[in-house]
Amino acid sequence: MPMFQPRRKDSGGGGGGGDGDGYILDVESAVKDGVLGGGAVAVYGGEKLDLKKMIEELNLCEVPSVFICPISLEPMQDPVTLCTGQTYERSNILKWFSLGHYTCPTTMQELWDDTLTPNTTLHHLTHTWFSHKYVQMKKRSEDAEGRASELLADLKRVKGQARVQTLKELQRVVANHSTARKTVVDEGGVALVSSLLGPFTSYAIGSEVVAILVNLSLTSEAKMSLMQPAKVSSVVDVLNEGSIETKINCVRLIEMLMEEENDFRTELVSSHSLLVALMRLVRNKRHPNGHLPALALLKSISTLKEVRSLIVSIGAIPHLLELIPVLNPECVELALSVLDTLSSVPQGKQALKDCSNTIPTMVKLLMRITECCTDYAISILCSVCNLSPQECSLRAVDAGLAAKLLLVIQSGCSPALKQRAAELLKLCSLNCSDTIFISKCKLTRTIQ
Repeated sequence: MPMFQPRRKDSGGGGGGGDGDGYILDVESAVKDGVLGGGAVAVYGGEKLDLKKMIEELNLCEVPSVFICPISLEPMQDPVTLCTGQTYERSNILKWFSLGHYTCPTTMQELWDDTLTPNTTLHHLTHTWFSHKYVQMKKRSEDAEGRASELLADLKRVKGQARVQTLKELQRVVANHSTARKTVVDEGGVALVSSLLGPFTSYAIGSEVVAILVNLSLTSEAKMSLMQPAKVSSVVDVLNEGSIETKINCVRLIEMLMEEENDFRTELVSSHSLLVALMRLVRNKRHPNGHLPALALLKSISTLKEVRSLIVSIGAIPHLLELIPVLNPECVELALSVLDTLSSVPQGKQALKDCSNTIPTMVKLLMRITECCTDYAISILCSVCNLSPQECSLRAVDAGLAAKLLLVIQSGCSPALKQRAAELLKLCSLNCSDTIFISKCKLTRTIQ
């Protein structure tokens, strides 16, 4: 590759360079207008601001394109300019060269000079722009910290509508600022806010309290306090009455409480009202964003043996089977997990057998989504076929189960799953005539 030194430029040029050395007062306008210039070293709190640290902490979604490296699409910390006039992050262009490329990644021009000229002007501008954003963020955080303290003090004395407004403001602050969340926890705000939950809590108060609590890091002690039956009952009441956002917050809070396995009491979720509210959220087609949290909580509750029969009694099995075709893959897996768990109790087995769409739905899911979904579906089919071998085996084979099981056995699934598939296939073959079974094993049925 030809090697010669290009004419030196005082300003470092390239990639949107400029000749001005004046101090940029309005960084936003400078970027917008394409003006580049030097800037003073940014200092905050007596400490020089590090560009890498600012980029990481700000984690901005929108950054001016002039700061972005064309290779990594990340903000540049050490911009250098090639002889083609294009600017890149130094480490990225060096990696490009190390791979044997001697071209400009953007223009694909062959390079007549491999000199990397530091783009000091662009570096100054990048540092100035991020410093401006960083200082703004820090000041907002400090303001939020002070505001959280003020609101906690107000909450101790206000009542009625003033209390609702104070809670709304506190919720807004803790949702947007990590420093405010820490302040609330450090200053005993969790106990103060949770004390507002009880048998006489209004929906207006309860919804805001729940919205605040789900944004905080709750200690085991705080969770134990919230596990009082009166408080859980209050959360369930809010779950039944609230907007979709409030319902999701309630579900998240109950899920957080259930994480305390050693201290959690089963009777707290052995509530007909809670389970019905969860199923309403799962069945709400207007707000599919509630499906995942509701199914996740339902899965957690179904692991408690004492509650499974109650879940079956509210009609969860036919409702879940009806919803499976319209759920996204992640939700389908959760729904199948719940159905499989419910099949472990006699009422659950019977309910699955009595649903006309259990077998065709499970057969259709085999080898369709994930191996885990296939595993759940086979387990559910085993439950119903063992409950009524002749009737259910014939229905399953007629729905194309035999051919699907052969595919599972020949696939790359785990040995344990293949073994369960083989056992189910054997059960079906023993309860169907040879003629019917062999005819239903045609793989063309599976492909269709």
